[in-house]
Amino acid sequence: MTVQEVGQPRRRKEDARLLTGRTQWTDNLTRPGLLHVMFLRSPMAHARIASVDVSAARGLPGVVAAFSGQDFAAEQGSLPCAWPVTEDIVIPDHPPMAVDEVRYVGEAVACVVATDRYRAADALDAIEVEYEPLPAVVDMNQALAPDSPKVHEAGNKAFNVTITSGDVEAAFRDAPVVIDRTYVQQRLIPSAMEPRAVMADTDGESFTVWSSTQIPHVLRVMLAVVTGIPEHRIRVIAPDVGGGFGSKLQVTAEEVLCLLLARRLGKPVKWTESRSEGNLTVHHGRDQIQHVRLAADADGRIRGLQVDLLADMGAYLMLVTPGIPMLGAQMFNAIYKMDAYQFGCTGVFTTKMPTDAYRGAGRPEATFAIERVMDELAAELGMDPVEVRRRNWIKHEEFPYTTISGLTYDSGNYEAATEKALALFGYDKLRAEQADRRDRGDPVQLGIGVSTFTEMCGLAPSRMLGEANYGAGGWEHASVRMLPTGKVEVITGTSPHGQGHVTSWSQIVSDALGVPFDDVTVLHGDTAIAHKGMDTYGSRSLVIGGVAVVKACDKVKEKARRLAAHLMECSPDDLEFAAGAFKVRGTEQQRTIQELAYAAFTAHDLPEGVEARLDSDATFDPDNYSFPHGTHLCAAEVDTETGMVKIRSYVAVDDVGTVINPLIVEGQVQGGIAQGIAQALFEEAVYDADGNLLTTTMADYLLPSAADLPNFTLDRTQTPATSNPLGVKGVGEAGTIASTPAVVNAIVDALRPYGIHDIRMPCTPERVWRALEGVRR
Repeated sequence: MTVQEVGQPRRRKEDARLLTGRTQWTDNLTRPGLLHVMFLRSPMAHARIASVDVSAARGLPGVVAAFSGQDFAAEQGSLPCAWPVTEDIVIPDHPPMAVDEVRYVGEAVACVVATDRYRAADALDAIEVEYEPLPAVVDMNQALAPDSPKVHEAGNKAFNVTITSGDVEAAFRDAPVVIDRTYVQQRLIPSAMEPRAVMADTDGESFTVWSSTQIPHVLRVMLAVVTGIPEHRIRVIAPDVGGGFGSKLQVTAEEVLCLLLARRLGKPVKWTESRSEGNLTVHHGRDQIQHVRLAADADGRIRGLQVDLLADMGAYLMLVTPGIPMLGAQMFNAIYKMDAYQFGCTGVFTTKMPTDAYRGAGRPEATFAIERVMDELAAELGMDPVEVRRRNWIKHEEFPYTTISGLTYDSGNYEAATEKALALFGYDKLRAEQADRRDRGDPVQLGIGVSTFTEMCGLAPSRMLGEANYGAGGWEHASVRMLPTGKVEVITGTSPHGQGHVTSWSQIVSDALGVPFDDVTVLHGDTAIAHKGMDTYGSRSLVIGGVAVVKACDKVKEKARRLAAHLMECSPDDLEFAAGAFKVRGTEQQRTIQELAYAAFTAHDLPEGVEARLDSDATFDPDNYSFPHGTHLCAAEVDTETGMVKIRSYVAVDDVGTVINPLIVEGQVQGGIAQGIAQALFEEAVYDADGNLLTTTMADYLLPSAADLPNFTLDRTQTPATSNPLGVKGVGEAGTIASTPAVVNAIVDALRPYGIHDIRMPCTPERVWRALEGVRR
């Protein structure tokens, strides 16, 4: 009996080599005659470059070459921004190596190429750079003041957007309740397990770039655009990639410069970042000031919502920098019904590392704001936070539902997810304990945080991305090859960096073609093998890439059907396909698809017009986003004497549609929750007034360890998506999106009797203690 693979908790095929290190990370790779490059980086946030002298470095042992930005000025181009969100957006030139001016600490101003990385690093000390200091700009509000120093000649405003739906003025006019709050999304530094690395080589005609990237196909296109090297002469390979979380969704200065160095020197070159270098130069995430106003009736029904954002772009607009806050524009209304909605956003230049995509990319910021303000509404009305959500959310029988922001949610059941979460959490019992602690004046107070969320993910469809002026499509491509021995090769345009594509795609193909799970292999991440693709980000791999695989399998079966009908001398309409075989209805006559693969290979008896192969490919472009949802609940104990926060229990019930592999889903949710908790309690990139990053090391930038996190209770409901034949929804970002407001809501809930309605993230013991001391005074 054939076991259905989809839904099985298969251990990942990839893990044996990944966990034992018997694999290919970019930094493991070498080439004959390999040289190593290190970059000299600006110690100043803003300055003119008066001169750069690399002559002393060139004479040191082991040094092959040294260059300044001026040496590459004619050929390095400008790093791309692919998402101009308005017609009048300001997109400054962004040279990979600074030529005339530096605009953030860590910007590359020179480089050394040597026979090993240590000699290259030592030689950086011999380079002399003369800077003429300019004022730093680090505060967004001050940056918009008329007398502020300019980051760029065009000024400090990158763009301004306003989107309105419904009569906002009427919604707020005479509203019985108006909640007005300002929240700060602190700046975060992505910290993937594998630091970024790049290696480039040339045979004198063509070029190969190996990079720890999420986007080999996009990178190939953009390298051609930036450098002028014809695209067909560039091959990009993403070997195994140790995490990305958006930080490797980028076209980086180092990728461009390594390619140019390989061309100039005619030799392979490699760069691998250090941790402190990474904190300075990997793009940062979040960094928004959110002004939120919500109008409601006395019974808690939402009338209208206004959101006004300041979003820190940093010094330049990188690949999708301006689009990140816009990804949240349609999600501030979340799962709630309302009469009117207005979204405004101003993108601001500062002399800091540019921001860009970080896990969730715009949707965590939106979810945080609406879920925090929903708790504030409940407190204002003296209602239970769950009840105020129930009164406003879209009910399961109302799907599909077009929201006030214009998105059509295809399916969902917020009631079922919430009821399951409340039961697992023991909500009523915890509320009773909370009341008892308050009555007793317990110095350790209990807070309960609620987050009921949805997100739009599966970054596509191309039509919608075009309407948003995004610089690419959202389709995905896959090929399925039937080998003569009946084994299957799947070539996917998605590019994994920890998601388990090899295992999940094998399960999908096993069911679709009726072949054993172990007979399927998956190839990816090499533009010479997977020649088409839009790569991995925005929880798009399964809902778009996985569906492309299914559609390619369907084409394989249609080819095989014609061959099977010919061999068994029947009409194709007389055949039924099940358990990997075509069977003539009413007979015992059958051919397995693996037998048919061999028959196609030998080509001894093919019907007229049938090729000697079953191989097929497909491209899928959905009609809509996918909308996973869920309810996350957090119980936190807050010591009012020390400010210490301890998460006592955490329950997450997510709905990601059809589940391909429960183990992978749970891993994605658990990892996402960890990152969301990290924002709530631990992480923050801190700059001083002069634009110096103060959190350049792991000693300064606090990442939680396993010991700092609680055990999570995870469960699921399943409402299949209607936008794709698998019924799947994205899961890669859900945990991060939902968890941050759940934790902060729990902390504020514990402290609300003290008159505290917000604590700026991260909610460190010091910040909690200072908030308490402030109200005590």
